[in-house]
Amino acid sequence: MAPSDRDLVAAVRAEIAAVDPARPCDRAAEAAGLGPVVVTRESTIARLAVRLGATPVPTNPSSRLTRRFAFEPHVVTELDWPAAADHCRTAWLRGRFLARGSLSLSGGRTHLEFVVPVEDAPRLARRLADVGLPASWRVRRGQGVVTWKGSESVGTFLRRIGAGAALLEVEARAVARALRGELNRVLNAESANLARSVAAAGRQLGAIEQLASDGRLEQQPYTVRLVADARRQTPEASLADIAARLNLTRSAVQRALERLERLALHDDAGIGRRTARRRSSARGSGATRGAAARAVRPEPAGRAGPAWGPPLP
Repeated sequence: MAPSDRDLVAAVRAEIAAVDPARPCDRAAEAAGLGPVVVTRESTIARLAVRLGATPVPTNPSSRLTRRFAFEPHVVTELDWPAAADHCRTAWLRGRFLARGSLSLSGGRTHLEFVVPVEDAPRLARRLADVGLPASWRVRRGQGVVTWKGSESVGTFLRRIGAGAALLEVEARAVARALRGELNRVLNAESANLARSVAAAGRQLGAIEQLASDGRLEQQPYTVRLVADARRQTPEASLADIAARLNLTRSAVQRALERLERLALHDDAGIGRRTARRRSSARGSGATRGAAARAVRPEPAGRAGPAWGPPLP
Protein backbone atom coordinates (compact mmCIF):
# COMPACT_ATOMS: atom_id res chain seq x y z
CA MET A 1 0.00 0.00 0.00
CA ALA A 2 1.03 3.61 -0.51
CA PRO A 3 2.02 5.59 2.61
CA SER A 4 -1.23 7.56 2.46
CA ASP A 5 -3.24 4.32 2.35
CA ARG A 6 -1.33 2.89 5.31
CA ASP A 7 -1.96 6.07 7.28
CA LEU A 8 -5.67 5.84 6.47
CA VAL A 9 -5.83 2.18 7.59
CA ALA A 10 -4.06 3.15 10.83
CA ALA A 11 -6.61 5.93 11.34
CA VAL A 12 -9.49 3.46 10.87
CA ARG A 13 -8.04 1.04 13.41
CA ALA A 14 -7.27 3.85 15.88
CA GLU A 15 -10.83 5.13 15.66
CA ILE A 16 -12.25 1.65 16.29
CA ALA A 17 -9.86 1.04 19.21
CA ALA A 18 -10.90 4.35 20.75
CA VAL A 19 -14.52 3.16 21.16
CA ASP A 20 -15.11 2.80 24.91
CA PRO A 21 -17.96 0.35 25.65
CA ALA A 22 -20.30 1.64 28.36
CA ARG A 23 -22.02 -1.63 29.27
CA PRO A 24 -20.11 -4.22 31.33
CA CYS A 25 -21.37 -6.96 29.02
CA ASP A 26 -19.96 -5.10 26.01
CA ARG A 27 -16.60 -4.72 27.74
CA ALA A 28 -16.52 -8.45 28.50
CA ALA A 29 -17.55 -9.27 24.91
CA GLU A 30 -14.85 -7.04 23.41
CA ALA A 31 -12.24 -8.56 25.71
CA ALA A 32 -13.38 -12.02 24.56
CA GLY A 33 -12.98 -10.88 20.96
CA LEU A 34 -9.44 -9.69 21.66
CA GLY A 35 -8.56 -13.06 23.18
CA PRO A 36 -6.83 -14.06 26.43
CA VAL A 37 -3.48 -12.67 25.24
CA VAL A 38 -3.12 -9.53 23.13
CA VAL A 39 0.08 -9.19 21.09
CA THR A 40 0.33 -5.84 19.32
CA ARG A 41 2.62 -3.09 18.09
CA GLU A 42 -0.16 -0.51 17.98
CA SER A 43 -0.32 1.85 20.94
CA THR A 44 -4.08 2.37 20.48
CA ILE A 45 -4.77 -1.35 20.91
CA ALA A 46 -2.38 -1.53 23.86
CA ARG A 47 -4.33 1.25 25.60
CA LEU A 48 -7.61 -0.53 24.79
CA ALA A 49 -6.34 -3.76 26.38
CA VAL A 50 -5.37 -1.88 29.52
CA ARG A 51 -8.76 -0.15 29.65
CA LEU A 52 -10.49 -3.52 29.44
CA GLY A 53 -8.45 -4.92 32.36
CA ALA A 54 -5.44 -6.64 30.75
CA THR A 55 -2.02 -6.44 32.39
CA PRO A 56 1.34 -6.15 30.59
CA VAL A 57 3.40 -9.30 30.17
CA PRO A 58 7.23 -9.07 30.10
CA THR A 59 8.59 -9.65 26.60
CA ASN A 60 11.97 -10.30 25.05
CA PRO A 61 14.04 -7.08 25.18
CA SER A 62 15.03 -7.60 21.52
CA SER A 63 11.39 -7.10 20.44
CA ARG A 64 10.86 -3.68 21.89
CA LEU A 65 8.08 -2.78 19.43
CA THR A 66 5.91 -5.79 20.31
CA ARG A 67 3.93 -5.68 23.53
CA ARG A 68 1.91 -8.42 25.18
CA PHE A 69 -1.07 -8.08 27.48
CA ALA A 70 -2.95 -10.85 29.25
CA PHE A 71 -6.44 -10.95 30.74
CA GLU A 72 -7.32 -12.77 33.93
CA PRO A 73 -9.20 -16.01 33.26
CA HIS A 74 -12.35 -14.72 34.95
CA VAL A 75 -12.35 -11.60 32.74
CA VAL A 76 -12.26 -13.33 29.36
CA THR A 77 -14.99 -15.94 28.92
CA GLU A 78 -16.37 -17.38 25.71
CA LEU A 79 -19.30 -15.34 24.38
CA ASP A 80 -22.59 -17.20 24.19
CA TRP A 81 -23.22 -16.07 20.62
CA PRO A 82 -26.77 -17.40 20.10
CA ALA A 83 -28.02 -15.78 23.32
CA ALA A 84 -25.93 -12.59 23.06
CA ALA A 85 -27.58 -9.25 22.38
CA ASP A 86 -26.80 -7.39 19.19
CA HIS A 87 -24.61 -4.80 20.97
CA CYS A 88 -22.58 -7.61 22.59
CA ARG A 89 -22.08 -9.24 19.19
CA THR A 90 -20.88 -5.93 17.79
CA ALA A 91 -18.40 -5.51 20.67
CA TRP A 92 -17.07 -9.03 20.13
CA LEU A 93 -16.59 -8.41 16.40
CA ARG A 94 -14.80 -5.16 17.18
CA GLY A 95 -12.33 -6.95 19.43
CA ARG A 96 -11.89 -9.78 16.90
CA PHE A 97 -11.09 -7.30 14.12
CA LEU A 98 -8.53 -5.42 16.23
CA ALA A 99 -6.85 -8.65 17.29
CA ARG A 100 -7.05 -10.73 14.12
CA GLY A 101 -8.19 -8.46 11.31
CA SER A 102 -6.31 -6.50 8.66
CA LEU A 103 -7.50 -3.91 6.17
CA SER A 104 -5.95 -3.15 2.78
CA LEU A 105 -6.75 -0.27 0.45
CA SER A 106 -4.05 -0.98 -2.12
CA GLY A 107 -4.70 0.02 -5.72
CA GLY A 108 -8.22 1.21 -5.08
CA ARG A 109 -9.35 -2.26 -3.96
CA THR A 110 -10.76 -2.69 -0.47
CA HIS A 111 -9.80 -5.98 1.16
CA LEU A 112 -10.46 -7.07 4.75
CA GLU A 113 -9.52 -10.42 6.25
CA PHE A 114 -9.31 -12.21 9.59
CA VAL A 115 -6.45 -14.65 10.17
CA VAL A 116 -7.53 -17.17 12.83
CA PRO A 117 -6.83 -20.82 13.70
CA VAL A 118 -8.26 -23.19 11.11
CA GLU A 119 -10.90 -24.56 13.48
CA ASP A 120 -12.16 -21.02 14.23
CA ALA A 121 -12.57 -19.92 10.59
CA PRO A 122 -15.94 -21.60 9.83
CA ARG A 123 -17.34 -20.48 13.17
CA LEU A 124 -16.33 -16.86 12.51
CA ALA A 125 -17.84 -17.05 9.01
CA ARG A 126 -21.13 -18.31 10.49
CA ARG A 127 -21.19 -15.50 13.04
CA LEU A 128 -20.61 -12.90 10.33
CA ALA A 129 -23.43 -14.44 8.32
CA ASP A 130 -25.68 -14.18 11.39
CA VAL A 131 -25.25 -10.39 11.41
CA GLY A 132 -25.97 -10.10 7.67
CA LEU A 133 -22.36 -9.98 6.45
CA PRO A 134 -21.55 -13.35 4.88
CA ALA A 135 -17.86 -13.92 4.15
CA SER A 136 -15.82 -16.63 2.47
CA TRP A 137 -13.07 -18.56 4.23
CA ARG A 138 -10.17 -20.77 3.22
CA VAL A 139 -6.99 -22.30 4.62
CA ARG A 140 -3.73 -20.48 3.85
CA ARG A 141 -0.35 -21.66 5.16
CA GLY A 142 -1.94 -23.56 8.01
CA GLN A 143 -4.20 -20.67 9.10
CA GLY A 144 -7.88 -20.01 8.52
CA VAL A 145 -8.56 -16.84 6.53
CA VAL A 146 -12.00 -15.21 6.48
CA THR A 147 -12.20 -12.64 3.68
CA TRP A 148 -14.24 -9.80 2.23
CA LYS A 149 -13.18 -8.23 -1.07
CA GLY A 150 -16.05 -5.85 -1.73
CA SER A 151 -15.96 -2.24 -0.61
CA GLU A 152 -19.66 -2.32 0.24
CA SER A 153 -19.39 -5.27 2.67
CA VAL A 154 -16.18 -3.92 4.22
CA GLY A 155 -17.71 -0.47 4.68
CA THR A 156 -20.85 -1.92 6.29
CA PHE A 157 -18.78 -3.97 8.72
CA LEU A 158 -16.46 -1.09 9.69
CA ARG A 159 -19.40 1.25 10.18
CA ARG A 160 -21.10 -1.35 12.36
CA ILE A 161 -18.13 -1.76 14.71
CA GLY A 162 -17.51 1.97 15.15
CA ALA A 163 -15.55 3.47 12.26
CA GLY A 164 -17.06 6.81 11.29
CA ALA A 165 -14.91 9.74 10.20
CA ALA A 166 -12.05 7.60 8.92
CA LEU A 167 -14.49 5.46 6.93
CA LEU A 168 -15.90 8.60 5.30
CA GLU A 169 -12.37 9.43 4.20
CA VAL A 170 -12.00 5.93 2.74
CA GLU A 171 -15.24 6.30 0.81
CA ALA A 172 -14.31 9.80 -0.36
CA ARG A 173 -11.01 8.48 -1.70
CA ALA A 174 -12.79 5.64 -3.47
CA VAL A 175 -15.20 8.08 -5.14
CA ALA A 176 -12.34 10.38 -6.15
CA ARG A 177 -10.41 7.43 -7.57
CA ALA A 178 -13.45 6.27 -9.55
CA LEU A 179 -14.00 9.78 -10.91
CA ARG A 180 -10.36 10.05 -11.94
CA GLY A 181 -10.61 6.70 -13.72
CA GLU A 182 -13.77 7.74 -15.56
CA LEU A 183 -12.24 11.11 -16.48
CA ASN A 184 -9.10 9.43 -17.81
CA ARG A 185 -11.22 7.04 -19.86
CA VAL A 186 -13.21 9.90 -21.38
CA LEU A 187 -10.06 11.95 -22.09
CA ASN A 188 -8.36 8.97 -23.72
CA ALA A 189 -11.40 8.35 -25.91
CA GLU A 190 -11.60 12.02 -26.88
CA SER A 191 -7.87 12.11 -27.65
CA ALA A 192 -8.18 9.04 -29.87
CA ASN A 193 -11.17 10.54 -31.70
CA LEU A 194 -9.35 13.82 -32.17
CA ALA A 195 -6.27 12.05 -33.52
CA ARG A 196 -8.42 10.14 -36.02
CA SER A 197 -10.21 13.35 -37.07
CA VAL A 198 -6.92 15.20 -37.58
CA ALA A 199 -5.50 12.33 -39.64
CA ALA A 200 -8.65 12.15 -41.79
CA ALA A 201 -8.67 15.92 -42.34
CA GLY A 202 -5.03 15.76 -43.40
CA ARG A 203 -5.77 13.06 -45.96
CA GLN A 204 -8.76 14.98 -47.27
CA LEU A 205 -6.82 18.23 -47.65
CA GLY A 206 -4.04 16.42 -49.47
CA ALA A 207 -6.54 14.82 -51.85
CA ILE A 208 -8.23 18.17 -52.51
CA GLU A 209 -4.92 19.88 -53.30
CA GLN A 210 -3.91 17.05 -55.64
CA LEU A 211 -7.20 17.16 -57.52
CA ALA A 212 -7.12 20.95 -57.72
CA SER A 213 -3.58 20.93 -59.15
CA ASP A 214 -4.40 18.53 -61.98
CA GLY A 215 -7.77 20.13 -62.80
CA ARG A 216 -9.98 17.20 -61.81
CA LEU A 217 -11.59 19.03 -58.90
CA GLU A 218 -13.43 21.39 -61.26
CA GLN A 219 -14.93 18.39 -63.05
CA GLN A 220 -16.66 17.11 -59.92
CA PRO A 221 -20.34 17.67 -59.08
CA TYR A 222 -21.34 20.87 -57.37
CA THR A 223 -21.87 19.25 -53.93
CA VAL A 224 -18.42 17.65 -53.99
CA ARG A 225 -16.78 20.97 -54.89
CA LEU A 226 -18.81 22.71 -52.18
CA VAL A 227 -17.65 20.23 -49.54
CA ALA A 228 -14.05 20.48 -50.73
CA ASP A 229 -14.15 24.27 -50.43
CA ALA A 230 -15.61 24.03 -46.90
CA ARG A 231 -12.89 21.58 -45.86
CA ARG A 232 -10.22 23.94 -47.21
CA GLN A 233 -11.62 26.88 -45.27
CA THR A 234 -12.12 24.99 -41.99
CA PRO A 235 -9.58 22.13 -41.71
CA GLU A 236 -10.43 21.60 -38.04
CA ALA A 237 -14.20 21.24 -38.57
CA SER A 238 -15.91 17.91 -38.02
CA LEU A 239 -18.22 16.28 -40.55
CA ALA A 240 -21.22 17.42 -38.53
CA ASP A 241 -19.94 21.02 -38.52
CA ILE A 242 -19.44 21.01 -42.28
CA ALA A 243 -22.88 19.48 -42.81
CA ALA A 244 -24.53 22.15 -40.64
CA ARG A 245 -22.64 24.91 -42.42
CA LEU A 246 -23.62 23.71 -45.90
CA ASN A 247 -27.15 22.60 -44.93
CA LEU A 248 -26.35 19.04 -45.99
CA THR A 249 -26.62 15.71 -44.25
CA ARG A 250 -23.57 14.28 -42.53
CA SER A 251 -23.65 11.21 -44.75
CA ALA A 252 -23.59 13.43 -47.87
CA VAL A 253 -20.49 15.24 -46.60
CA GLN A 254 -18.83 11.93 -45.75
CA ARG A 255 -19.57 10.49 -49.21
CA ALA A 256 -18.19 13.60 -50.91
CA LEU A 257 -14.93 13.48 -48.93
CA GLU A 258 -14.55 9.74 -49.51
CA ARG A 259 -15.03 10.36 -53.24
CA LEU A 260 -12.26 12.96 -53.21
CA GLU A 261 -9.89 10.57 -51.45
CA ARG A 262 -10.65 7.77 -53.94
CA LEU A 263 -10.08 10.10 -56.88
CA ALA A 264 -6.70 11.14 -55.49
CA LEU A 265 -5.65 7.52 -54.98
CA HIS A 266 -6.91 6.28 -58.39
CA ASP A 267 -6.40 8.27 -61.59
CA ASP A 268 -9.96 7.61 -62.75
CA ALA A 269 -12.21 10.55 -63.50
CA GLY A 270 -15.20 8.23 -63.81
CA ILE A 271 -15.39 7.30 -60.13
CA GLY A 272 -18.98 7.59 -59.07
CA ARG A 273 -20.36 7.11 -62.61
CA ARG A 274 -19.24 3.56 -63.25
CA THR A 275 -22.49 2.05 -62.11
CA ALA A 276 -24.54 4.29 -64.40
CA ARG A 277 -22.28 3.53 -67.43
CA ARG A 278 -22.43 -0.17 -66.74
CA ARG A 279 -26.21 -0.05 -66.38
CA SER A 280 -26.69 1.92 -69.62
CA SER A 281 -24.30 -0.32 -71.55
CA ALA A 282 -26.14 -3.35 -70.20
CA ARG A 283 -29.42 -1.90 -71.45
CA GLY A 284 -27.87 -1.20 -74.87
CA SER A 285 -26.38 -4.66 -75.26
CA GLY A 286 -29.70 -6.20 -74.26
CA ALA A 287 -31.52 -4.22 -76.96
CA THR A 288 -28.97 -5.29 -79.56
CA ARG A 289 -29.32 -8.92 -78.62
CA GLY A 290 -33.13 -8.63 -78.84
CA ALA A 291 -32.98 -7.10 -82.32
CA ALA A 292 -30.63 -9.83 -83.54
CA ALA A 293 -32.90 -12.51 -82.15
CA ARG A 294 -35.91 -11.01 -83.88
CA ALA A 295 -33.98 -10.85 -87.17
CA VAL A 296 -33.24 -14.59 -87.27
CA ARG A 297 -36.61 -15.74 -85.86
CA PRO A 298 -38.26 -18.23 -88.30
CA GLU A 299 -41.60 -17.40 -89.91
CA PRO A 300 -44.70 -19.23 -88.67
CA ALA A 301 -45.93 -22.18 -90.72
CA GLY A 302 -48.25 -21.31 -93.63
CA ARG A 303 -46.85 -17.80 -94.12
CA ALA A 304 -44.13 -18.04 -96.73
CA GLY A 305 -42.88 -14.86 -98.29
CA PRO A 306 -43.23 -11.31 -97.16
CA ALA A 307 -46.08 -10.47 -94.86
CA TRP A 308 -47.29 -7.49 -96.92
CA GLY A 309 -47.64 -9.34 -100.30
CA PRO A 310 -50.49 -11.54 -101.60
CA PRO A 311 -50.49 -15.20 -100.54
CA LEU A 312 -48.68 -17.49 -102.88
CA PRO A 313 -50.74 -20.05 -104.81
